[in-house]
Parts: sequence; C-alpha cells; structure tokens
Amino acid sequence: MTKNAEELLDEVLRLPEQERAEIAARLIESLEREVDPNVDAAWAHEIEQRCAALDAGQAVTSDWNDVRRRIEEEIFRR
Repeated sequence: MTKNAEELLDEVLRLPEQERAEIAARLIESLEREVDPNVDAAWAHEIEQRCAALDAGQAVTSDWNDVRRRIEEEIFRR
C-alpha cells in the first residue's frame, strides 16, 4: 500500500463506525464485476434452505461476538 493510501486508511479508521461502514460498502461496490445472472437465483435458493433448516432446528448457529472474534483473528493473522 502506498504512503498516501496508508494515511487515508488511518484517517478513515478514525471516523465513526457508521461512516466507515458506508465507505466500506462503496469501496466493495466499486470492485464488483459483472455478475452471472444465475447468482441471484442461487443465493435465493440457498437462503430458503438455510431458513428452512433454522426453522426445523437443524441449523448450527454461532453467537455474533464469537464469529466477529474469529474473523478478526483470521484477518490479523495475515
């Protein structure tokens, strides 16, 4: 990362959480490429299956704090 990018990142990280989230979402949108038209249908099907498993008591769930901790550990391990 360039020095300018690092300085910009440092400045952005000092913003409130909501503003950081909005910036992150816009950055991700800027990276998205043309999507296969079948992707939306596949995700809709996957969501339906997961909701059905959850309703049937068959889904394994995790507490958000545990998930966030694992994600942060993975990111900072790199």
